[in-house]
Amino acid sequence: MTQATSSAEQIHPEPRFTPLATGLLLTGGIAVAALGFRTLTEWLWLSPLILSIVIGMVIGNVVKLPAAAAPGIAFAMRRLLRLGIILLGLQVTLGQILSLGFGGLVAVTATLAATFLAIRFVGRAMGVDPALTDLIAAGTSVCGASAVIAANTVAGGRDEQVAYAVACVTIFGSVSMLLFPLLAAPLALDPQAYGVWTGSTIHEVAQVVAAAFQGGDVAGQSGTIAKLARVMLLAPLVMAMAYAARRGQSGGSAASSPMPWFVFGFLAMVLINSSIDIPAVAHQAGALLSSFLLSMGLAAMGLHTTIGRLNMQGTRPLALGAFGWLFISLFGLMMVKLTGF
Repeated sequence: MTQATSSAEQIHPEPRFTPLATGLLLTGGIAVAALGFRTLTEWLWLSPLILSIVIGMVIGNVVKLPAAAAPGIAFAMRRLLRLGIILLGLQVTLGQILSLGFGGLVAVTATLAATFLAIRFVGRAMGVDPALTDLIAAGTSVCGASAVIAANTVAGGRDEQVAYAVACVTIFGSVSMLLFPLLAAPLALDPQAYGVWTGSTIHEVAQVVAAAFQGGDVAGQSGTIAKLARVMLLAPLVMAMAYAARRGQSGGSAASSPMPWFVFGFLAMVLINSSIDIPAVAHQAGALLSSFLLSMGLAAMGLHTTIGRLNMQGTRPLALGAFGWLFISLFGLMMVKLTGF
């Protein structure tokens, strides 16, 4: 009887997906709710990634999750997050980046690098946890929540630290989104200069689009391209973080800071998107799938984040996020002015 049962299991093995189903259905449902809310309200500036982590935190702190959900939640938080970041590369082409011109590329790159290093330096001086400092630095300097979760593959922050960093970039990015359109005229910025300023300094892609297009189509297009240039720099930044950690410069080690191989997938998607004319429908589907997978991953992080542990981070990281916001806004404006926009 035992042999017969064993033979039957070999012929008809239990699907490996089954242990993941509960967690994937939960995180997928949260992602669908976040995307659906954004679509129904037409609040296009509101990132589904941020909504997903908020919904996940509410559920995780109110409802006791079944043990069966754990494998699927872990899978979404690791594998699906990386796949979503890889597909993010389909939103960028080398042609778009080069269209900024030399001055624009200098402004974007210098602002990103200076902001990341400044936040790292000030965070350590303030005594903020190094992992949380790196997450805030990456989210502020590159592209908000997507950069936070990509950088965490090297920083190794806890779920509540990821949630805290996402909250920081959301709060201050929203302030920029509301404030910057009011400053274009007083700062004497023409549409292109205003667009490059928004794209090189505002945290989330959706926030950049919302702020930049208030300055007209030229500003909107310049802002979007400048933001995509920052997204493109996500891969080299994460690889640089991994290299620094391996050399012991960020408190990491070869064992605790593995090479983030998924960034090569991201770069491959950029090259494919740059060399092949992808149909618009496929391009839109890829962008939607990337957003969905990233939303699932952040929903999983939210489910693991408890409010009490989040409060334990204190106010110093929030002050660090405020410093980062001021620094990137002013340094970016200075670079736009210096590069002749």
